Amino acid sequence: MSIHSMTAGRPAASAGRFLSSIAATLGVFAVLVVSPAKAEVEIQQVVSPGGVSAWLVEDYSVPIISVRFAFAGGDSQDPRGKEGLTTLMTGLFDEGAGDLDSDAFQTRLDDSGAEMSFRSDRDNLYGSMRMLAEKRDEALDLLRLAITAPRFDQDPIDRIRGQMITGIQSEANNPEAQAGKRWLAALYGDHPYARPSEGTEQSLNSITADDLRSLHKAVFAREKLKIAVVGAIDSETLKLQLDRLFGTLPEKPTLALVPDILPKLDQQVRFEYKLPQTSLSLAYPGVSRHSPDFFAAVLMNHVLGGGSFTSRLFQEVREKRGLTYGISSALVDREHTDSLVISTSTRAGKGTETLGVIRGVVRDMAENGPTEAELAAAKQYLIGAYAINNLNSSGAIASTLVQLQIDGLGADYIQRRAGLIDAVTLDDTRAVAQKLLRTDPAALIVGPPEKPAGEGH
Repeated sequence: MSIHSMTAGRPAASAGRFLSSIAATLGVFAVLVVSPAKAEVEIQQVVSPGGVSAWLVEDYSVPIISVRFAFAGGDSQDPRGKEGLTTLMTGLFDEGAGDLDSDAFQTRLDDSGAEMSFRSDRDNLYGSMRMLAEKRDEALDLLRLAITAPRFDQDPIDRIRGQMITGIQSEANNPEAQAGKRWLAALYGDHPYARPSEGTEQSLNSITADDLRSLHKAVFAREKLKIAVVGAIDSETLKLQLDRLFGTLPEKPTLALVPDILPKLDQQVRFEYKLPQTSLSLAYPGVSRHSPDFFAAVLMNHVLGGGSFTSRLFQEVREKRGLTYGISSALVDREHTDSLVISTSTRAGKGTETLGVIRGVVRDMAENGPTEAELAAAKQYLIGAYAINNLNSSGAIASTLVQLQIDGLGADYIQRRAGLIDAVTLDDTRAVAQKLLRTDPAALIVGPPEKPAGEGH
């Protein structure tokens, strides 16, 4: 999670300023801007005179522009001993840029009424801005400064670093947070994916302004940049803005090599702690986004545990036995590794029983796969829910378009997606179930020790 969402309440305040600006523009007391979900999205591929490319969806239904972009190179770019560097950097882009110090930048951002944020994950660094069309130039000029000329002044560095360290110290007493770190180390060993994205107190204290400037120079480049813009702006205007925002960046990033890795399965990680409940996580092999059996895996997983109340895991673990309030499975797709992860929690003393039920459900799926009826229902849901989940606002559309570019799926993917899902056969889902679920998983168990069967209550 980006530190920006943890610092000084600024994202909430920014959103409030943005909605207040909309209300003033539209002449109403308050308004929540959420566009209807769109099954048809007309995507234009725009290239600026300087060669910066973006996907654009013009929409003049409300006077708003949403910009989303991603640079390759997320938390996995943190050098060893400098963990938390990327996360710290994402919290500093609105803390001064160009000739504006932190206070001046924040004042200008307040005056523009725009909402700006940055965050990172393991593989990418993301930025976004949402603004009123009438204040486009003023807002985008601030975004340009944040992208091209962040100041990394010492006072903001120390303040944001202090907030991160406070969070780390708080998590030191959180058994699930500590177990999660041990889990990542068990799965990925010395790989960058095992390192804490928020860093450690020691690593954060070692970070200097020069470290931040070096990381910014290495990551912020045009070659692997993905951009999406949705709202009240035409392609010719956008071309000029793209060069203003990104045209002066270096052409190529200088990223550290991150190797592919398979998570280490067939192991059990137990973190004993006196808690009123036991948390369980199981990791199985996953499937790449570019694999021919990707959608077969998506549909199989939906039946297994991704379909919430209708899934087999929910029915067997929650409905029939009352062992949990909720359980889910998810395909986790990262650039350098993939997995299928099942997560739940149960009452203290019920971990072994719950784990046995989960393994039984997974075993049956591996041996028999989904039924015809389950597959048909999963297809119907996944096709019908896409627009609601991914295209229900300008920001959601922009985020979806950036991810499609990262995945290399093409501007026509939204139109092709239903056909790709429909083409999956029952045999396809059975084959992928056997492929992924016959492996003994890695299991994380967090909670109090359980008495062996037959001992007193």
